[in-house]
Amino acid sequence: MTLPGHIFTAPDGVRGIDTTERITPRTAAALHAHGYRFCVRYVRRDKPHATALNSTEATTLLDSGLGLMIVQYVESESAWIPSAAKGTTNGKVAAAEAMKLGVPWGVTIWCDLEGVKVGTPRQRVIDYCNRWHLEVAAAGYVPGLYVGYHAGLTASQLYLKLRFTHYWGAFNLNSDQFPAVRGLQMKQSIRRTEDVISGVQLDFQVDRVAADRLGGRPTLLALEGWPELP
Repeated sequence: MTLPGHIFTAPDGVRGIDTTERITPRTAAALHAHGYRFCVRYVRRDKPHATALNSTEATTLLDSGLGLMIVQYVESESAWIPSAAKGTTNGKVAAAEAMKLGVPWGVTIWCDLEGVKVGTPRQRVIDYCNRWHLEVAAAGYVPGLYVGYHAGLTASQLYLKLRFTHYWGAFNLNSDQFPAVRGLQMKQSIRRTEDVISGVQLDFQVDRVAADRLGGRPTLLALEGWPELP
């Protein structure tokens, strides 16, 4: 069954969160009341995860007024070796998990590129990313790339060598590591005091959509009327 809602292009400046934890109806309502308007949640890469997004949680997020995007768990945050074969396999899984959840075509699914083992040939990273992109795009979704710590590619390679046109930057990504020319469509930041919600113990990072010079902000699933900004 397809999740309820419509596909929206995220407007400049809209604020959301990303988290590996399950979000309850109470927490979703608190996030919305605090001014957050979307959530990026995780789907599996190989083995099932106990806290991966399920259809019940997805519906809860949408019903609370939050938009939804998908990101896939990375193999390792410290040392893994990408390959073309892994890109094909992981891309297929990411798309299949989104379909199983009922995420309609046109929503952005993010590839988590971080923790690449130091010394990995850059062509392996490029091949991984482009094969992942091909699989997700072929399934009807919009592929995006989360550029994290030790992504394994230079700013120029992120722009010139990859099929991606949507980029999300980690909180610890320096400006000279942003994809050259293209820039970022979304930027993560560590929670500040004003971002914390009283009584909510959820471990999350804050994200903000940014206008990029070449257009192409991420797309998400949300109910009619989104975003009703505070």
